[in-house]
Amino acid sequence: MRSKTIAGIAAVVLAGGVIAALLWPDGTAGDGLAEPPSAGERRDGEGGRIARTGDAGPEMAAKRQLVERDATLTARLCSLQCSADLAKMAGELSGLPADRVPPRLGELRAGHPRMVQLTWVDRAESPILSGGLPAGLEQKLEPLLREAQQAVKAGNKYDYGPIEADGEHFAVIGVPGRDGAGIVGIVRQSVTGKVKKMQTENLRLVPYPREGRYQIESVDSRTGRDITVDHGEENGIASHYHKQEVVVRFAAQPDAEELEQISRDLSISEMRKTGYAYVFQSERSTAEEMIDYFRKSGNVVYVEPHYLYMTNETAGGDNPNDVLFEPYQWNLPIIDTIPGWAISTGNEDIIVAVVDTGVDLEHDDLKGRLAEGMNFISPGEPPSDDVGHGTHVAGVISAVVNNAEGVAGMTWHDRVMPIKVLDATGAGSAYAVAQGIIWATDNGARVINLSLGNYAESEFLHDAVRYAYDHDVVLVAATGNDNTDQPGYPAAYPEVLGVSATDGRLRLADFSNYGDYVDVVAPGVSIASTYPGSQYAALSGTSMASPHAAALAALIRSVNPLLRNTEVMDIMRRTAVDLGEPGKDPLYGYGQIDVAAALKEAVRLKQSVGLYPEWVRREIEQWRSQEASGG
Repeated sequence: MRSKTIAGIAAVVLAGGVIAALLWPDGTAGDGLAEPPSAGERRDGEGGRIARTGDAGPEMAAKRQLVERDATLTARLCSLQCSADLAKMAGELSGLPADRVPPRLGELRAGHPRMVQLTWVDRAESPILSGGLPAGLEQKLEPLLREAQQAVKAGNKYDYGPIEADGEHFAVIGVPGRDGAGIVGIVRQSVTGKVKKMQTENLRLVPYPREGRYQIESVDSRTGRDITVDHGEENGIASHYHKQEVVVRFAAQPDAEELEQISRDLSISEMRKTGYAYVFQSERSTAEEMIDYFRKSGNVVYVEPHYLYMTNETAGGDNPNDVLFEPYQWNLPIIDTIPGWAISTGNEDIIVAVVDTGVDLEHDDLKGRLAEGMNFISPGEPPSDDVGHGTHVAGVISAVVNNAEGVAGMTWHDRVMPIKVLDATGAGSAYAVAQGIIWATDNGARVINLSLGNYAESEFLHDAVRYAYDHDVVLVAATGNDNTDQPGYPAAYPEVLGVSATDGRLRLADFSNYGDYVDVVAPGVSIASTYPGSQYAALSGTSMASPHAAALAALIRSVNPLLRNTEVMDIMRRTAVDLGEPGKDPLYGYGQIDVAAALKEAVRLKQSVGLYPEWVRREIEQWRSQEASGG
């Protein structure tokens, strides 16, 4: 862990080309900043916590404010990227003969589903249209379209929105071309509503997941007593499990006859085995009844409810040319990513598994950045993302850099392995998560990101974590978004690097969990990244902080693939920027990750004369292992 003054960090940030105060493009204080405490709140010293005082109001109000901020920023990201797309269209159409413009305009609109209408404006000709106005919005949009057309004819850009109607959001954007020509687009910003819904769940503003869905119950993780979660604040102590399922690890492996007897006794409708354990689903027995049955048998290492896990979201030296980097990606300069790229931009042989909701496999900003993955929700189908969470996480790690589009990922070359273990509600079983971890380990992942969690310490999931850890995988997990020191799993397992979230002022995010199990912190407030449909969104949560640390682990292994997983995590802890109380503390762990410092340390160890014999020994060991496996 390293100490560094705030002024020193600000200097680095400014050198990276982003103002430390992080201003919006229009000059107002913007995303990444924690607001001053409102009435009824209190901050806990340097940590910037909204303390729990028995009144959930201030914390929930702060979370609602953050949801609105993320939605507003997402609309801005959408407009900015659409402006860049329209500028490319204007450049192309300006060079076409007049008779080629109408068909090409239709082709361009078809290739951009968000553009509900495109209008090509030329001083010498009547406007050429493709598409139509959304029903019921004609009166609102027609005056704005005329304004936009006049603006582009005068050589000016135009951007108005969002315009809301019937729950939908639209923007009118105009971009000039050459010689008084230009293009005007009506853009559907449906991503804004999706982000608000997802963040309302991820930041636990509502009970999530809802009881009764998929036969789910909730339990107080501190006492083990059944509870009913009827307010988002109560998620901070709740662990959710399947009503009629249990997980069992037997002391002695049962034979076929014994398994048949179990099936009869408990009316088992489904039995699955993964790793060391079995999952039993009953037609009539409750989880409590089955736990009692197996404990009385005397042949169990452990028996526990089948817990449910949920999303927790919340070239060197030069800034990349990605459209959204300069105005919105405050998160990369603040952890010294840009100077870190002078040391390493990654290695395509180092794969990061994103065990999550899947990934948008066709996203323009993730092309060439994905390895083969797996779907454990719908086996046999591609690991596509029907939520948006996994796509966002993947973009933080490995969105294409320097393609003059969208966002920049932290690594230029490390690939993401999409593992779908969470369903369309953003929840998934311990069985699916365990399967995902084991499959990723067996199929070449060197780092696994787990932006998901539960407050129950499942031995079943812990077995899968140990399996990956024993196979030299670096496991990184989000701590959770309930502003509690209740340990969240898998982040609190000793084999896992637990990551909490900070804002643009280097303070712990108001929603972020904390506690003795936190290893490091990373940016997690209003993080701009990829979103399904080749879109972009700003999301907040420890889910967004975790992939920053996972990407750094991949970059360290890119510098020196011979480092053990324990050594990678040790480098990240030792080079972190100390925040809060001196030394490791419950709010910030060892501090905020520092990309440049960590990579310099990885290089130093690799070039150490004293360690040279060890690197040779490990390289020979690795070569022999590959030969033995036929690799």
